[in-house]
Amino acid sequence: MRDAYHEELDSIGDGLVEMARLVGSAIGRATTAILDADLKLAESVIEADQKVDELQHDLEARAIALLARQQPVATDLRIVVTSLRMSADLERSGDLAQHVAKLARLRYPDRGVPRDLHATILEMGQLAQRLMAKAAEVIITKDVDLALQLEQDDDAMDLLHRTLFQHLMDDRWKHGIETAVDVTLLGRYYERFADHAVSVAKRVVYLVTGEHADEIQADIQPEIAPVDGS
Repeated sequence: MRDAYHEELDSIGDGLVEMARLVGSAIGRATTAILDADLKLAESVIEADQKVDELQHDLEARAIALLARQQPVATDLRIVVTSLRMSADLERSGDLAQHVAKLARLRYPDRGVPRDLHATILEMGQLAQRLMAKAAEVIITKDVDLALQLEQDDDAMDLLHRTLFQHLMDDRWKHGIETAVDVTLLGRYYERFADHAVSVAKRVVYLVTGEHADEIQADIQPEIAPVDGS
């Protein structure tokens, strides 16, 4: 009975990894769709989000059944509750990838991103995919150090997001209001996607240590280089 219980716990973790991999792939494919005006690819991303939703619903059902049948305590309870929260983060990530794909579909046959912003959006899409891949690895390995790195990696996404706004606020912007709104939305989608990847990693930190990631990071004192002449 106990072996079956832990197998079920492990299967919940496997479901989270599958969700992370699916949404990571989705954001990559959605980025290609928006940049290349690929309607078929955009439609495939939109349709594939149903699989992510189904996985979340299945995971929730199994987690709630475990809570009801086994009444887990301490560490096991933390695993179940944290897994539920991670599944919510991953489901929202899938929605964000779907939003990118829907924007590509809306603007078809035109490209949804001006040529001079292609490189920035491509970099945001690639970074979002890498962050989610790292989040999946954190779920598998329970590597706290790797999990804490994700927040630093997310700084690069914030920088790219600011770069988009610099383009939008530039007096030389010539792509019109509608495109400005599209670019603003895209920037937000990628930023939020990255935030959810970071959130997943933080929840793994809590799962492993019982402490919140922010508390652990606050305890890490940065090394301060000596100032010449002091």
